[in-house]
Amino acid sequence: QVHLVESGGGLVQPGGSLRLSCAASGSVQNIDAMGWDRQAPGGQREYVAYITPGGKTMYHDSVKDRFTISRDNAKNTVYLQMNSLSPEDTAVYYCRAAKSGDAYPSGYWGQGTQVTVSS
Repeated sequence: QVHLVESGGGLVQPGGSLRLSCAASGSVQNIDAMGWDRQAPGGQREYVAYITPGGKTMYHDSVKDRFTISRDNAKNTVYLQMNSLSPEDTAVYYCRAAKSGDAYPSGYWGQGTQVTVSS
């Protein structure tokens, strides 16, 4: 079993920045991709950004050039630097860790951290 703990959410003004962290513990061997999804009020969960152990990244078009995902493999931790935030980014952000062979949305999920962008 893999346990994911997210941190870093909160309230920020439009144009501001936040950095989310997600630390994995437990049976962390063979964790492959790690990343973030989000779910806005009344909306469906959508992927935001993912990163492989080798550093290959993928981003949703809506966050490209604003968000940066990174990873510390030694700490089993993934980060999401979010810049130029807008109210449309308001959502609960969920961390996900996939083991080799896990197809989306299989894997392990964190409990979520709220990000609210509002003036």
